[in-house]
Amino acid sequence: MGLFDRFRRAAAPPPDPMQQAMAAFAQGDHAAALNLWEPLARAGDPQAQCNIAACFLDGLGVAPDPKLALRWLEPAAAAGYPTGQRLLAGLLLRGDEGIDPDEGRAIALYRAAAEQGDAPAQDMLSWLLLEGEMLPPDPAEARRWALLAAEAGIASSMTRMGMLYHHALGVERDVAEAARWWRRGAERGDADGQAMLGAALHMGAGVAPDPVAALAWLLRARAGGSALARPFLDPVRAALDPAGIAEAEARAAAPLPEPSA
Repeated sequence: MGLFDRFRRAAAPPPDPMQQAMAAFAQGDHAAALNLWEPLARAGDPQAQCNIAACFLDGLGVAPDPKLALRWLEPAAAAGYPTGQRLLAGLLLRGDEGIDPDEGRAIALYRAAAEQGDAPAQDMLSWLLLEGEMLPPDPAEARRWALLAAEAGIASSMTRMGMLYHHALGVERDVAEAARWWRRGAERGDADGQAMLGAALHMGAGVAPDPVAALAWLLRARAGGSALARPFLDPVRAALDPAGIAEAEARAAAPLPEPSA
């Protein structure tokens, strides 16, 4: 080995533990990732704290333990880390085993994360503002957060935007705009968006009627677990001959189309 090679090796920066941990996690070695994250988390790194908490929530490399997840999320949220705020909010909203639910604090944490630009928190806050059980219904505010989340690529918020235009919640009713948003959500895999796009294609609401495409989207929606597809499946099937049904089933089994803008 030459002098230059020795110098280059000596001058090389040490491996980054976070990058090593993320690489191990991506390869399925959750235990190795946890071992690398733990000293970072104990030193106050909020990303490492959230990653450890997520492993305890999902049982990755460790037994599921919501209380230990809570212990790691508290300092991350207290540091203002939006992912920690959102994950802690979910724990407090659900009231997982051994955790007392706290809806008020959960909502405050979702809002804090949303205001920092955390798209999944914006999506959840939008849903809470429409649901009207924990917060007074506010369609205009729900639309604001849903639009931000949708622009960040959250498919469920795209579907919610469609619902807002379809039901004239905080906006003027526009069935074409509703269908456009449902298509965006559907193409990105949101099962409810697929169901609503299928229904729109069945009824010609905001789009030209297309029974084959309607059935294909409804079948995708049912496979994805959307209850919204159920009322439309039989009427759409009844409008097609066997060849049309077969074509729709083939489309439903194919990969999703390239998402539109």
